[in-house]
Amino acid sequence: MLSERLRGLELRPRPDRVTTQFQLSADSSHHISQGDSLMHNDQSATHEPTALSPERVAEVDEIIGRVTRWAEHRTDVVGLLLAGSYARNAARPDSDIDLVLLTTDEVRYVDNTWAHELAIGDLIRVQSWGAVTERRFCTSSGLEVEINIGSPDWASTHPLDAGTRRVVTDGARTLHDPTGALDNLIRACQP
Repeated sequence: MLSERLRGLELRPRPDRVTTQFQLSADSSHHISQGDSLMHNDQSATHEPTALSPERVAEVDEIIGRVTRWAEHRTDVVGLLLAGSYARNAARPDSDIDLVLLTTDEVRYVDNTWAHELAIGDLIRVQSWGAVTERRFCTSSGLEVEINIGSPDWASTHPLDAGTRRVVTDGARTLHDPTGALDNLIRACQP
């Protein structure tokens, strides 16, 4: 989960979720697909991943599409990034959707008006992780959607924040990037 990566080594899995241990491969690769910026480290799980059901794939695609279309019509949203397992095409049935939303008006996202516009489920957690504030939602199917809200400074490459680098190198794909800041960030994270 994105929020766990932001905490660095202080990982504390939620007791109600199944977790899988990962070991970083010595050989990392970077991929760009279909015009989208995508970067990930190869990771091998200690357990074989389970395929997503067609229904889950459709639900995830619909939610990502809905949030992306919504972001494209918001003048305050200057970036939307898909991160984690869905960005690197390694999602399991228990994976959440990890999004980073960069805005010039963070105060607007303190209340839930914007979340009601998106209709992405019930708010189940709000947690500050320094540069971003996580707002976690749960859909009626049990899919969790983590939206980490921060300022455009989160994508700054001068200097490049270590936590931001971890998020990007673990899997990142731009969904909305009108200024090119997220694509620049992804390039800056490549060796």
